[in-house]
Amino acid sequence: MSQRIKEAERAELHKTIWRIANDLRGSVDGWDFKSYVLGMLFYRFISENLTAYLNEAERQAGNPDFDYRHLSNADAEFGREETVKEKGFYILPQDLFANVRAKARHDANLNETLSRAFTNIEASAIGSESEEDIKGLFDDLDVNSSKLGPTVAKRNEKLVKLLDAIGDLNFGNGGFTENTIDAFGDAYEYLMGIYASSAGKSGGEYYTPQEVSELLARITAVGKTEVNKVYDPACGSGSLLLKFAKVLPGGVRQGFFGQEINLTTYNLCRINMFLHDVNFEHFDIAHGDTLIDPAHWDDEPFEAIVSNPPYSTKWEGDANPLLINDPRYAPAGVLAPKADLAFTMHMLSWLAVNGTAAIVEFPGVLYRGGAEQKIRQYLVDNNFVDTVIQLPPDLFFGTTIATCIIVLKKSKSDNKTLFIDASAEFTRQGNKNKLAAEHQQKILDAFTAREDIPHFATLVDNADIAANNYNIAVSSYVEAEDTRVAVDITELNAEIARIVARQAELRAEIDAIVADLEGSES
Repeated sequence: MSQRIKEAERAELHKTIWRIANDLRGSVDGWDFKSYVLGMLFYRFISENLTAYLNEAERQAGNPDFDYRHLSNADAEFGREETVKEKGFYILPQDLFANVRAKARHDANLNETLSRAFTNIEASAIGSESEEDIKGLFDDLDVNSSKLGPTVAKRNEKLVKLLDAIGDLNFGNGGFTENTIDAFGDAYEYLMGIYASSAGKSGGEYYTPQEVSELLARITAVGKTEVNKVYDPACGSGSLLLKFAKVLPGGVRQGFFGQEINLTTYNLCRINMFLHDVNFEHFDIAHGDTLIDPAHWDDEPFEAIVSNPPYSTKWEGDANPLLINDPRYAPAGVLAPKADLAFTMHMLSWLAVNGTAAIVEFPGVLYRGGAEQKIRQYLVDNNFVDTVIQLPPDLFFGTTIATCIIVLKKSKSDNKTLFIDASAEFTRQGNKNKLAAEHQQKILDAFTAREDIPHFATLVDNADIAANNYNIAVSSYVEAEDTRVAVDITELNAEIARIVARQAELRAEIDAIVADLEGSES
């Protein structure tokens, strides 16, 4: 299939998904209703994923007509233990999406049927290694919520429509293949982006645009064919982590790690892992406040860290004097007044000696004084800041501010910092700016070359940064191009002389005409 046809099908699928999401939600707020659309998409995915897995195993064992979907629950039990070890969960045939959907229209207790199915799926992991990865995944898909309707009958009516709409989506033909998995994951990312966009600030804080995620991943992957692990301490819905599956295919040896403070978004992140066919053994997403109670404290350091932490949010900081003794923050000698540089210090602490961290930052942290200046001094004096990249404005949902990327490394080959001004690298799409592929490549090429490019990149000695009060704002080091039109003074003077001479000629002609008129009157 040609790329153009694939893209057309993808665009058509996206249009259908968004139409469904809007048609079905009725009076429910879009950001709230996403849990139902995404939750049902996830339910269909794991049902089909498990069915395809079991069918494949049986057919390879010499049972060509086997179809797990048509098995009785009693007969299905024989495969439970082994499947939970492999997949992390189990779904009895009666609880599969397709089987529940087939009876949904005539099931007066559909809400109970779905609730039982979700409970059974989560319960299948209890006592196994995957328990924490499966637990609570359906918490936000509340089939008894009054948001769906005032009565059970009305709620069930909406649930039937939702099952049918998600069930009718065409994710590809020819069985449950890698392309199908890609389509599910892609649909999920598309929906998250659209929901974040329409929700404005309330949704945008949980979502990093795809092209920014890709740039961060590609920055940390420069010079590597594989990494031990990828980590994001404010992982949101997991889009940054999952970009590594595309940037380094098969190159993340030990998996994807992250932490998220918001419970709903934490659930979305784990769902996102499953929807991208990342097995439970290959991800470890924790729920909690990274700055105060970090997970993964005992893990080996991470070779790749990517993050878009919340901007300028409050944290305990100075209000908790015990935190100055925390080995993550203590080296700088001060605590960050806002969470931005607290996250930066945390990531530096978790970074491997041969690793790279790429962090989206609010611009104020680059130049503000006080404690933030002291933290920058620690980072620059110890040669941890590799590169600072100024991004264009209006890339992110919920804010039009021009953010930046700070790249940290613990093993640099020079004692300098590279500054890249990518503020003009964008195209306008709809009501947002976008980093197109060519813009990303231009930034990456400059990042890799690590040399001066007029009006775009400047390599600066750390001593010069120290002399500039540890200001690391890109505009302080990359000279903006002078777009004024150059004027040739000699040519300008000659032109003025021609104008003056012509003016004298015209005056003489006018004087002659006036004199002629006066003579004829007399």
